[in-house]
Amino acid sequence: MEDIIRFRDERNWKQFHNPKDLAISLSLEASELLENFQWKTSEEGIATNLENIKDEIADVVIYAMLMSNELGINLEQTIKEKIRKNNQKYPVNKSFGSSKKYTDL
Repeated sequence: MEDIIRFRDERNWKQFHNPKDLAISLSLEASELLENFQWKTSEEGIATNLENIKDEIADVVIYAMLMSNELGINLEQTIKEKIRKNNQKYPVNKSFGSSKKYTDL
C-alpha cells in the first residue's frame, strides 16, 4: 500500500481521489478489463490479451485499495467478514457445484 500512496502523493493526485471519483475509476478500470474478452471466448481473450488483463486487474485492485484507504477500511478484515457472510449465504451442502444465487438455493 505504501508504494501506491507514494506514487499518488508524488504526483499530487490525492486531491482527485475522493470516494466518488475512486468508485467511478474502479468501475471504468473493471470495464477496461472486460474489453479484453469482448467478442472472444474466455480462452481467446486470455491468449491474446494476458498482459493487458494483468494491467487492468492491477488498476482495479489499486483503485479498490485507494478507496479503502480513503474511507479508513481495513481491507483484509473486510474481506474476511465478507467471506463469513458468503459462507452463511452459500452453505456448501446447498451451493456445491451450483451457480444459483443464494435466494434460489
